[in-house]
Amino acid sequence: MTEQRQLLIVEDDEAFARTLRRSFERRGYHVEVAHDPEALDALLENWRPGYAVVDLKLGNASGLACVQTLRAVDAAMRIVVLTGFASIATAVEAIKLGASYYLAKPSNSDDIEAAFERSEGDANVPLDGRQSSIKTVEWEHIHQTLVETGFNISETARRLGMHRRTLARKLEKRQLR
Repeated sequence: MTEQRQLLIVEDDEAFARTLRRSFERRGYHVEVAHDPEALDALLENWRPGYAVVDLKLGNASGLACVQTLRAVDAAMRIVVLTGFASIATAVEAIKLGASYYLAKPSNSDDIEAAFERSEGDANVPLDGRQSSIKTVEWEHIHQTLVETGFNISETARRLGMHRRTLARKLEKRQLR
């Protein structure tokens, strides 16, 4: 029997973490989940994973600090940073701090596992990137503002310059992850 691959998921969204966990367990990984940097530190006291998936934003904490911690524990660990707030600056910092790969949400377990396997860059990657629709950009902006306000609907609506009921209708149409 082959040794089970050890995967750590650092994700503050419990539902998303649970979904990822189940998916990777079906693929033969032993999975542990940390929802914040303190839980990560506690897990690393007695356990050394070979793989890690780290969300960039962990409530008010930065996943970049977690990448740095993981890299210090094991320089060979394959670390994928996953984020709904992708930017060039955070991608560069994540890679500098030791992440193996940086993926923008929505990404699934196939994307993440493929990123674990990639050890070198791809010079043939398309330069135009993915196109974002205006609805996607709007949703990402709404979601980021929600996170910044601690999911306070009234404060989010005020910051976005829209009526609270309008925001509530938009949120009903598209569920938060």
